[in-house]
Amino acid sequence: MQVQTRDVSYRGLYFLAEESFEIGSEIDFVITLPQQVTQSGDVKIHCEGRIVRVEASDNGRTGIAAKIERYEFMPVSANAA
Repeated sequence: MQVQTRDVSYRGLYFLAEESFEIGSEIDFVITLPQQVTQSGDVKIHCEGRIVRVEASDNGRTGIAAKIERYEFMPVSANAA
């Protein structure tokens, strides 16, 4: 599933999705930082976290805030795939 992120920090993120999520549930996701941000090429970060807030949003989508509990940079070879 792909979602649209609105805000991202090293502690968490806020994203918009059409699916529903429950507060307290675990979430596993990959964030791709584009070359415009990294200045060196796309960087993928594998994250594990927990949903901390769910709210109604525009266009029938749901706004979800998640706390990042663990993350690791994916190997460059995974970026090329």
